[in-house]
Amino acid sequence: KVRLVDSDYWAEVTNFGHKYVHVPEHYVRDYERLVMGGVWAQIDMRFEYDEESKGKNPFWIDRLTPIQIATFDLEEYRRVRSEFTTDEWLDLMLRSMGYEPGEMSRRLKLLFLVRLIPLAERNYNLVELGPRGTGKSYVVQEVSPYSALLTGGTTVANLFGHMTGRQKGMVQIWDVVGFDEVADLQKMPKEVITTMKTYCESGTFQRGQEAVSGDASIAMFGNTNQPVDVMVQTGHLFAPMPDIIRDDMAFIDRLHFYLPGWEIPKMRNDLFTDHYGFVVDYLAEALREMRKHNFTEVIDRHFAMGAHLNARDRKAVRKTVSGLMKILFPHGDISQEELGELLEFALEGRRRVKEQLKKMGSFEYYHTSFSYTVQETGEEKFVGVPEQGGRDLVSSDPLPPGTTYSAGVTSDGTVGLYRVEVSLSSGTGKLKLAGGIAGATKESVQRAFGYLRAKKSDLGLARDLDTSDIHVEVIDLLGNHVEAELGVAFFVACYSALRKMPVSPALLVLGDLSIQGNIKPMRSLTEPLQVAKDNGAKRALIPIENKRNFLDVSADIMEHVDPIFFSDPKTAAMKVLGG
Repeated sequence: KVRLVDSDYWAEVTNFGHKYVHVPEHYVRDYERLVMGGVWAQIDMRFEYDEESKGKNPFWIDRLTPIQIATFDLEEYRRVRSEFTTDEWLDLMLRSMGYEPGEMSRRLKLLFLVRLIPLAERNYNLVELGPRGTGKSYVVQEVSPYSALLTGGTTVANLFGHMTGRQKGMVQIWDVVGFDEVADLQKMPKEVITTMKTYCESGTFQRGQEAVSGDASIAMFGNTNQPVDVMVQTGHLFAPMPDIIRDDMAFIDRLHFYLPGWEIPKMRNDLFTDHYGFVVDYLAEALREMRKHNFTEVIDRHFAMGAHLNARDRKAVRKTVSGLMKILFPHGDISQEELGELLEFALEGRRRVKEQLKKMGSFEYYHTSFSYTVQETGEEKFVGVPEQGGRDLVSSDPLPPGTTYSAGVTSDGTVGLYRVEVSLSSGTGKLKLAGGIAGATKESVQRAFGYLRAKKSDLGLARDLDTSDIHVEVIDLLGNHVEAELGVAFFVACYSALRKMPVSPALLVLGDLSIQGNIKPMRSLTEPLQVAKDNGAKRALIPIENKRNFLDVSADIMEHVDPIFFSDPKTAAMKVLGG
């Protein structure tokens, strides 16, 4: 590397052990990296004893040949890109990363490219959780010399600099700061997460009396211990995160893209390429140079984002599209169809974050029906996520008699989703509750059973009910322990079991009833119907008193969930029995 001392350039040759080697000025002009940290190079040197300096600095560089990229021409890079098709350039990028794209699907190729976005986009926040051995941290560790990978906890001073400002933090020094094995961050000081939360939002943070800024992207990598379908059904996709991060929904909301690591195959020999690609130094320089440019407004050429995206969602989607533009279309020339593909991909990655927040938190995160509108035609397209938050929880297959699905919502908007299972045994008409049924749920079941016994003759169920005991179990499908009033669902399940007729599949039963059979409406329809839709419900049995509330739900829910209104318990049961 070269430094300027007074008016003279001096080279420091690391393996030679000398800090004052004469270097011709034209090399400094030709290879700017010499004064920006240095380059690996082959050099020819000569020894020349100077009487005036008494042999103080006798070494001179005659010829310098860099063996890594020492200068980068962005205009040439952009010009050459226009000579490739999009598919050719996509494959070239993957081969430059070391992967062989020949057998990869288009989607898998894009997933691999997302790993490059933090290198190309400033202040980008990426999380990837998936099985072991899929090469999650490879890009941060090996592709660019401007990224740093932490393999354990760290301190505020190390990450953001000392209070005095004398020593800079990693987010000011590096382009990307990666956290490998994110579960190991459990013992990290809370102050690190608090400061990082501010940094991930605005790129600034407070150290002492000064507000400091940085443009490093944050990448977090972690391992999953269960298949994705199990995680989706029993919890959420941030479960592998340490508590210090997992319990901080405000921090998670600042993540721009959740890369589904379970879709990326474990690294095998056939996934590595033996074709040509860019020298990795050149790729790293290209991505670093593109950090200076901005493509966040490119979406507005053809598309408008939907109403469910708030300001933070829009920022995340724009930054993802901008990053993919820099990687795939550095020259800025992109068709409407290609831009739509990038936009859908960005919407999916951000929606995956919001879907988990919806499971973890309150109603503020329930607007997850992400969409975009084509400006030319006005057509609105909705974008889902493949795993779709456990869409099979409400089964579309025929159910055995005595089984219904129901939901409840708390005052703060948290939704519980339940499967009510009723079975019969020989007995004298007693109600037997399984363990775990308590509180408001238990009371609603007992009220509904009291009404059923009082009206058994009117309902034509007297003989069957008098000779049977009713066993009921309420299964919490989301595991968030919401006490829901499930009276109507229990009544319909009992009617179904006693009549030996199944309830319609993919049906959600809402509402509660009093001891006299008066229907109690839901506090709100929007939240339970949104959760039900996301988990596979196609129809909903809704109290007639909630009919006006149905106008408040989104068009996406109306399109996917058909309402069936009822005014009394028997009508409710008759409308949905018969499979």
